[in-house]
Order: sequence, then C-alpha cells, then structure tokens
Amino acid sequence: MRILLWHVHGSWTTAFVQGEHEYVVPVLPGRPADGRGRARTWSWPRTVHELGPERIRRAFDAGDVDVVVLQRPHEAALLHEWTGRRAGRDVPAVYLEHDAPGGPAAATRHPLADTAAGASGRVPVVHVTAFNALMWDTGPARTAVIEHGVPDPGHRYTGERERVAAVVNEPVRRWRAAGTDVLLRVARDVPAEVYGMGTHLLAEHLEPLGPTALASAGRLEDLPQPELHDRLAGARAYLHPYRWTSLGLALLEAMALGLPVLALPVTAAYAAVPPGAGVLSADPDELVTVARRWLADPAEAATYGTAAREHVLTHYPLDRFLDRWTVLLTQEVSHEDRHDL
Repeated sequence: MRILLWHVHGSWTTAFVQGEHEYVVPVLPGRPADGRGRARTWSWPRTVHELGPERIRRAFDAGDVDVVVLQRPHEAALLHEWTGRRAGRDVPAVYLEHDAPGGPAAATRHPLADTAAGASGRVPVVHVTAFNALMWDTGPARTAVIEHGVPDPGHRYTGERERVAAVVNEPVRRWRAAGTDVLLRVARDVPAEVYGMGTHLLAEHLEPLGPTALASAGRLEDLPQPELHDRLAGARAYLHPYRWTSLGLALLEAMALGLPVLALPVTAAYAAVPPGAGVLSADPDELVTVARRWLADPAEAATYGTAAREHVLTHYPLDRFLDRWTVLLTQEVSHEDRHDL
C-alpha cells in the first residue's frame, strides 16, 4: 500500500513509517509546515518518499497512491488543490486526531464532524487515546482509537544525574496547558533540565526563583531525538507537567528508556503511568517530595523506571500499532467503492 500523509508530528510519524508500506510526504520549497518532507532529526526508512505537489498529482493520476491520512482540517483542501481529488470520495482517507479538544472541551465539535466526508462516514476520525475519543464531539462521523506505538530505544536508564528531566515544546506559549507553572514549581526545589522547542524562553522565568531554578536555566535545550534519548537516560526521573494534552510520546519514550515518572493525574496519564511506574499527583508539592526522595534513593527510582519500561513495551508495542493501522487502512481501501459518489 502507498500512503500519503503530511509530516506533522515527528515522533508519531517516526513510529508510523516503520510499517510494511510505502509512504509519501509532501515537500515544498523552504520546508514550511505544509511541506516539511522527510524528518531531519528522526531516523526514517527509505520507504518514505518526498514529493512536491506536481509529482503528487502525477502519482494520483497513475494510481500510485492508495489512501490518505489527514491530520489537520485544511489538508483535505490541499489534497483537492494539488490533485483534484476529494478525501473520502475520490480517494480513501482517514483523519488522525492527535489532540484532546481545546476550549469548552466536552462540547467541542470536531472539525470533521459537520463536513460531508465526516457526516457521511466516508472519512473516519482516528484518535490516539480513548480519552480524546471520549472528549471530542464527532457527531455522526465514524471513529476509532489506535493508541501510540513506541519503537524500543533500549533500557538505557542510568539516572546518574540528580535531576528531573522534562520535554515540553513551546513551554512559554503553551503555559497553562503545558503545566509550565508546575514545572517551575518543581524546578524551584529540585534541579531540572528541560528539552524541546522554545525552551530557551524559560530562562527568564527560572532565574527569579532561587539558586536551584537558576541552575536549571542553563539546562534548556532542543535536541535531535537520538541525542535527546541519550540525555534523558542520565536524568534520575522524568517530569510530565501537562495539565491538558493528548498523551505525549516523549513521556512514553522516556518510560521506554527506563525513567520513573512524575505527572499530573489528568487526561490519559492514568493509563500510561500505572502504580509502580511513577507517581501521579495533582499537588506539585507532593511531586517535589517524591522527586527529592528519588534523588536521595536511586535504587527506588530505578525500580519505578523498570516498571515504567515494562508497561510501555507491553501496552504500546510498535508491532501492534502498525498492525492496527494496516488493518484500518486496508479496510478503507477495500471499501472505496461502497459509497455513492
């Protein structure tokens, strides 16, 4: 099968393209958001091909694309603009929803729900967690849940650094949702290191909080995935401060490395971090207390980390993730003639 998808979410796409298929990712001059092409900081196989809009149109004309995975509302319009095809009518398609709804969450209508493709069931909405599926109002659209799959990075945890690590992209812009205030509260009393896009902007917020947080201000970096994994493995514990998010792949990857977890008991965290793999608490002071205990007791931290790794490999295996996507996409392709066009 040959699958067209946009490069939107690097970690998720890295897992998805490990399958048995051929993958086409749009590329545009300058590599803007709608044409990033192949990843530059993740390792992707040779089965992922970069094509510009004109070559994508020719691939569709030749019948060389079987199905489209949409991830943002405007991608259906891009597909039509570039190829003249309508998602769910002229080509089988699914819509992958990465996020929990924003705004008034329980009442938020999914953008696909009221489109012709969604209302007719031609394009199913695929959620990455059961929590997201519960919270989105998808109306008459068909839905499915395919949870994340994580390539096994190996049990690399050493925990030699007496610090907690966090991965938060754009922590200043996404302040409340990302739990940046929780991160700052922990960093005030526990040495921390923060990775991700835009983390350098945290420095001015850390410096007024005292010497521990001031030291953390020098540990703000955005690293390629392989280097990030190496760095995370040396931290004593992983902090997942998010209040409102889909299930972060960085959390699952840290657990797969063998890190114990500190997190808020919200969204899908309860399923991702069971007792024994980490500590969930709505009280940042309790997270600080546990972090301090682990800094003083590396053996306890390592025991939690081993359980975290075992849980991820059991509940988020890459092969099951790929198999479920293959089944879903094969069904959509085989049923392309079932609709009255």
